[in-house]
Amino acid sequence: MKRTESSKREPFYNRSLERALRILTVFSSERSELSLGQISDILGLSKATVLRLCSTLVKFGFMRQDYESKKYSLGLRVFELGSIVFSSFSLTRVASPHLTELESKLGRTVFLGILDEDELLYVDKREGAKDGIRFTSSIGKRRPPYWGMLGAALMAYLPDEEIERLLAKNPLVATAHKSFTNSELFREWLRDIREQGFVVDDETAFEGIGGVAAPVRDFTGKVMAAVGVGFISSSVDSKTLKKIIKEVTGVASVISAELGYTGHPH
Repeated sequence: MKRTESSKREPFYNRSLERALRILTVFSSERSELSLGQISDILGLSKATVLRLCSTLVKFGFMRQDYESKKYSLGLRVFELGSIVFSSFSLTRVASPHLTELESKLGRTVFLGILDEDELLYVDKREGAKDGIRFTSSIGKRRPPYWGMLGAALMAYLPDEEIERLLAKNPLVATAHKSFTNSELFREWLRDIREQGFVVDDETAFEGIGGVAAPVRDFTGKVMAAVGVGFISSSVDSKTLKKIIKEVTGVASVISAELGYTGHPH
């Protein structure tokens, strides 16, 4: 006897639940409101089935229906659940203990940054005491996207056209003797960073200040942040630099893994 498709499914498979979940996933930023007929057409389900499932989802707050247009949209319950997930797996929440550990191991200032609205934004920081200085880049501080070790680590993994757009919007400006002002040389540096997997910044932002940074990836493999350690250049010899590189890249890998990155882009 030939097995039907339904008989091959898991013994506890629930078809109605599957259809309800499919209804929730048809919504997007481009189609935030849909009529009964539109949902029916997209999913290939009868209007009667869609109406029954949507009514249940509305009752439990997963969807809402506009009184006048009769169109459906996602409900606040979805937002509430999403907020719980975000709170549990947000970048700063995951990274925080690892940044603290990194600062404890090296005794140097640790930073976490992202690209936000075409700028480098510092989202976390641990102040180190080993160098005896206080870095001016604090949490919430914004810099040009190419700025220092974090900016380079973030820009290195962008598509070429995005790099060009950012440089056109934010032309390279010298703030130190070794700052990049030639865009082609800067792009070559980004290519080198991408190949080696980390940044060694040799005083491109501030005189006498160096740093090491590495990318943090999300579950899709996309670089979403960068973690870095800053230091007075004269205080770091080649042996110490190798240790810093090892610790920074290691922490970046651990944070990436906890954010769902498995080592292969999806």
